[in-house]
Amino acid sequence: MTTPHDHSRPSPWIARFADDVPEGGAILDLACGAGRHGRHFLARGHAVTFLDRDIGRLHDLRGVDGARIVEADLETDGPFPLDGERFAAVVVVNYLWRPILKDIPRLVAPGGLLLYETFMAGNEALGRPRNPDFLLRPGELRDLAAPAFDILAFEEGRTESPAPAIKQWIAARRRE
Repeated sequence: MTTPHDHSRPSPWIARFADDVPEGGAILDLACGAGRHGRHFLARGHAVTFLDRDIGRLHDLRGVDGARIVEADLETDGPFPLDGERFAAVVVVNYLWRPILKDIPRLVAPGGLLLYETFMAGNEALGRPRNPDFLLRPGELRDLAAPAFDILAFEEGRTESPAPAIKQWIAARRRE
């Protein structure tokens, strides 16, 4: 049974918009950790690129049809490793590295989705992250997407699950 603290399941936000991803389109699970979101899409028949600096929790995916594992430290390895590639959906959860934030929307193909969920200002009162460099400003994801995307849903505020946090969420479709 899935509990609010079950980190093997996709976040409710990502699951909510999974059916809106173009059928069969390739997915990028950016800063994927153990790949819970990419695994969700892989099980739905999508090819998935799992990108993280530590790929140790992805070894079971080696050789799995449709799974591509890219080891890269987005914070120190220089130019963005997938520059020029496009995906039917780019999924980012609980990660913010401001120097690449502007690169992320360019990875979404026309008609594709940007699905992003991470911590924002105010979270420092509840837990980690506390450093403002790793906390979105109010409306920041909406502002990031606005020039090239139609916003399907945008929320920001407090959540209690899986633990109390102040977060921001966006689901946006890149204009054709």
